[in-house]
Amino acid sequence: MSRDTRFPHALRHGIVAALFVAGGAATAAEYIRPGVSFALIGDTPYGVAEEPKFDQVIAEINASRNVRFVVHTGDVKQGSERCDDEVLQKRFNQYQQFDDAFIVTPGDNDWTDCHRSNNGGYLPTERLTRFREIFYPEPGKTTGKKPMSVLSQAQVPGFETYVENIMWSFAGATMATVHVVGSNNDLAPWNQIDPSDSYATPRADRIAEFEARKSAALAWIDATFDRAIASQSAGVMIAMQANPNFELAASHQERQGFNEILDRLAARTKAFGKPVLLAHGDSHYFRLDKPMVLPVKPAGSAQLENLSRVENFGSPSVHWVEVFVDPRDPNVFSIVPHIVRANVFPR
Repeated sequence: MSRDTRFPHALRHGIVAALFVAGGAATAAEYIRPGVSFALIGDTPYGVAEEPKFDQVIAEINASRNVRFVVHTGDVKQGSERCDDEVLQKRFNQYQQFDDAFIVTPGDNDWTDCHRSNNGGYLPTERLTRFREIFYPEPGKTTGKKPMSVLSQAQVPGFETYVENIMWSFAGATMATVHVVGSNNDLAPWNQIDPSDSYATPRADRIAEFEARKSAALAWIDATFDRAIASQSAGVMIAMQANPNFELAASHQERQGFNEILDRLAARTKAFGKPVLLAHGDSHYFRLDKPMVLPVKPAGSAQLENLSRVENFGSPSVHWVEVFVDPRDPNVFSIVPHIVRANVFPR
């Protein structure tokens, strides 16, 4: 199937090149030197109505000559959709139509928000266990038609639960998924199954889950950068689900679930000194920017220039993003958004 690569303007932003091809029937390959890439998606499909649109995305990605694997940043279902096994299994089966390896990190819709009445009123930790069973059937190996071997945090003593945190190398870069979700990284109360659960009076099991997963995430971020340094990687890519609310003050309640993650990411990125790409979904808004600001002395702040953020498309925009990786390029990562013509609405 042909791919729509026509966009209104060209833009180069920091360490990451976003290519919006102008006019005609030109292909991305004519504007970016030949290389290998991966597909970035997330927050899709949202409900049965979007499943046919997502099939169009699968077909376009499968038709690519450059894509070697697919990364989904979580939310395999919409926020009002039930969290039943049948829904999760149906989405898993659809993702297995990708010709290459398929990688997913969980989203808040996939487990934390399953306490909602319209989701089935589930205990979120029970749904997380089930999500892991369905989407990570063999720790250390992805799914998809051409699974690839990866390093799973579940293979590290003390972190056996975290099958979803994986690491791999690709085209001279070190890459990883880290389980960090929306709903304030699970600090948002499970109040539809427990009205007494609140920020002021939190459930003990919810806080225990948050603290354990946060510790695993911090350790995995460190492990990713340690491996990148040891292997002299040209760059690092980390994918997670949550938009960590860069624009909010660290004291804001909606930042509390992300502060330690962002602090660790900032410190390791600054010390690494090479391009770092943070990929996430959650807010359903394709963007490419440099969102992290660090304090400097005396009083002031400075942009962390070697970290860029790319957010994938999300429902109702059912499209995909291609990430080229080239260690010969000082920017390492190049971003190409792909609009699926058949999914554009209104026509």
